[in-house]
Amino acid sequence: MKGIILAGGRATRLRPLTKVITKQLLPVYNKPMIYYPIETLIGAGIKEILIIVAPEHAGNFMNMLGSGRDFDAKFSYEIQDEPRGLADAFIVGENFIGKDNVTLVLGDNIFDHDFTEHIKSFKKGAAVFAKEVHDPERFGVVEFDKNGKALSIEEKPAKPKSNYAVVGIYSYDNKVIEYAKSLKPSARGEIEITDLNNVYLKKGELQVNIVDGIWEDAGTFDSLLRAGNIMAEKAKTNVPRHSGLSRIKKK
Repeated sequence: MKGIILAGGRATRLRPLTKVITKQLLPVYNKPMIYYPIETLIGAGIKEILIIVAPEHAGNFMNMLGSGRDFDAKFSYEIQDEPRGLADAFIVGENFIGKDNVTLVLGDNIFDHDFTEHIKSFKKGAAVFAKEVHDPERFGVVEFDKNGKALSIEEKPAKPKSNYAVVGIYSYDNKVIEYAKSLKPSARGEIEITDLNNVYLKKGELQVNIVDGIWEDAGTFDSLLRAGNIMAEKAKTNVPRHSGLSRIKKK
């Protein structure tokens, strides 16, 4: 299993904070935001990590993170020239992935969960994670039947069929490269991660895990502030991340 962190994009929702710096290098309490997805992957045992960045910020990421030696990991870098969608990470990262399976974490997603068991036991298909939220229309939304089986995933629906949003960590087998290349851009000109997940869903190869606990998509002012406050409180009370306070259930 290899890891990818997608840290491209323009972060227009966080202007003027992101006028001269990318959001993934903004501070979340006492660390740059990107440290959290790095720790999520390394905590799950993934030490080979590709970081996909926008061209104008590549030097800042390399200066901040280097080769990965400080994290006891190996970092590689690729440029995403334009923000073509989350699924584009597997096209940009094709050579890095090689013949391996891969876990993608979004560079602005902050978790307090131990994903080790799920990632180490992953063999084939796709495994995604969902959490009940109050604003599902901002995300990809999972519809379940009465037995908890995923029926559909819809991207940013006006009328969500549930309150369960797909969070920004995804594990895929090596077929993800082929599937990503087969996707057609959506109305907003991007190849959507939701469309990729629906490919696996239609083939009966998608596993959805329900996550309880902390998750922040720190791409807005409010969520960035919440993430900083949460991590400050944990640091002050000496509660380690990935503690037993977090639970993951399988749907």
